[in-house]
Amino acid sequence: MSHPTLDNFLHLAEMVGGTLLRKHETVATAESCTAGLVSAALTQVPGASDFFWGGIVVYAADAKIDLAGLDPELLAQYGTVSLATTEALAAAIRDRSMATYGVAVTGWAGPLTGPREVVGRIFGAVADRHAVVSRRWQFDGDRDTIRVAAVAAVLNLLRQELVESGDNASV
Repeated sequence: MSHPTLDNFLHLAEMVGGTLLRKHETVATAESCTAGLVSAALTQVPGASDFFWGGIVVYAADAKIDLAGLDPELLAQYGTVSLATTEALAAAIRDRSMATYGVAVTGWAGPLTGPREVVGRIFGAVADRHAVVSRRWQFDGDRDTIRVAAVAAVLNLLRQELVESGDNASV
């Protein structure tokens, strides 16, 4: 069985990138479970340097605190993988980068030594200067399949936010 690859999402990344380019807007990422795969998908788009500020991989709790500037009390209350943490990461990377949009993703891609029901639980968030929109998804499959599904889901969430922002000519 073949695994989906980032090439499967090039069209989605191109739609997002094209819209950001046309609007002269930018995006920055804070990634946990995807470990830079969202950034990799976005930078496959020609001209990405004009819309992609950059990204950080905040896999460990200390990285979420030290690199993204999250409050340790937030992590103590909600955990390193939660909707609240993901929303805070999206807002933090947007603020730190001064990008138009901050995108964050956390989750459990597996395998886990703990409860099996959390494998495949992914949280994504997109922050702009007005609000943070977030989602929770549940994906099935192995680690690679879940991670690539998370990339597609968070790129699609960003695409939806670009549509909501009023410019849906090619999104």
